[in-house]
Amino acid sequence: MNERPAVEGLGYEQARDELAEVVRALEAGGLGLNESVALWERGEALARRCEEQLAGARERVQKVLDEAESSD
Repeated sequence: MNERPAVEGLGYEQARDELAEVVRALEAGGLGLNESVALWERGEALARRCEEQLAGARERVQKVLDEAESSD
């Protein structure tokens, strides 16, 4: 995991895939403390990004459902 893009610019799929890589690396072990902590922090940021993306998708779906319901 070399130079990584800013978490804020990642789409859901990108953040999810990178989060899976982070989890695999942490589970595999063999990392130093500083590298492990840095990966953990990146993983936390990626998980938050995924949640933000999912929340946005839920809001968009709910808006469409509300609009469809009000037009009936």
